[in-house]
Amino acid sequence: MHAVIFAKTKEMDREEWLKERRKGIGGSDAAAIVGLDRYRSAFDVYADKLGLKEEQTDNEAMRQGRDLEGYVAARFMEATGKKVRRRNAILQHPEYPWMLADIDRWVVGENAGMEAKTTSVLNRHKFSQGEFPPNYYVQCMHYMAVTGADKWYLAVLVLNKAFHVFTIERDENEIAALIEAEKHFWEEHILKQIPPQPDGSASTSEVIKQLFPEARERETVALFGHEEKIQKLQDLKAQIDELQREYDTIKQEIQLVLGDAEIGQAQGYIVEWKNQTRQMLDTKRLKKEQTEIYQKYLKPAQVVRTFKIKEV
Repeated sequence: MHAVIFAKTKEMDREEWLKERRKGIGGSDAAAIVGLDRYRSAFDVYADKLGLKEEQTDNEAMRQGRDLEGYVAARFMEATGKKVRRRNAILQHPEYPWMLADIDRWVVGENAGMEAKTTSVLNRHKFSQGEFPPNYYVQCMHYMAVTGADKWYLAVLVLNKAFHVFTIERDENEIAALIEAEKHFWEEHILKQIPPQPDGSASTSEVIKQLFPEARERETVALFGHEEKIQKLQDLKAQIDELQREYDTIKQEIQLVLGDAEIGQAQGYIVEWKNQTRQMLDTKRLKKEQTEIYQKYLKPAQVVRTFKIKEV
C-alpha cells in the first residue's frame, strides 16, 4: 500500500469524521463527480465539501449498511477463505492530497482491499446476473488509485436473499481518467469556489432548495441575457404537456380494453390495473368537530418556493 495516513479514525466520533472527509474527495464522492451516481450529483458534492448544505441524516438503508459492514466482511472471509482487517484511518494519495479513502477492509497477504455493500432484495436480479451499479465500480477504482492496490473485492449482501463477491481488477487507463476528473473538480470548483453546472438531477434540485429556502419579497434580479433559456423552458414545457396528453390518451385506450379486469397480457408485456385501498383523514371535519386536537397536531407552516414564468 502506497497511501499515507491522513487521519486516524479509531477514536474519532462521527462529527469529526464528517469534518475530516470534507477536506478531500472520497470514494463515495467519485462516481457523483463523473456523473455515474444516480443518487448524488457533482453539484451536491460541491455543496457538501464547502459546508453549504445540511448534513444528511442516516436513512434506514444507510444505517443498516453501516451496522452490517462487519457481517458482510465475515461472510466474505467465509466465502473466499481470505482474511481482512480494518485500517482505522482515512488514507491519502501520496501525490494528490485531495484524494482520500476510508476503506472498509484491507485483504491480508494481498495488495487488495474489500468494499462491503448491503442492498435491497429489489436489486437481486441485477447482482445474480453478475452486474453491479457503476458507482460501486468507480468507488473501488478510486480506492485502488489511492492505495495502489492491484484489485478490489466487492462483497454485496442482498438482504434475505443472496450474497455475492465480485473482483474488480486495476485498470490504469480508468484510474488516470478518474484522477484527471477529480483533479479538475477539486482545483476548478472546490478551491475556486465555483459551482459545477447543474445537471437536472433531483439531487441538485434538493441542494438548490437548501441553499435558497426563502425568497426576499419584492427583490428583483435582472435576467437580461437569459431570454433564450427562458424561451427554451417555455418550449419544453409545451412539449411535456403535449407528451403527457398523448401518454394519457393511450393509457385511457388500454384501460377501456381492460375494463374491470385486473391484468392484461400482450406479447412481451404484462399490464396491471390493480385495486388499492387508501384511508383518508377528513381534515375538514376534524378541524370543525375537534378544533383543539386539530390545532395540537397541526404542523408549523413551511415556506415553499414555486417557480413559474409569465410572458409580458
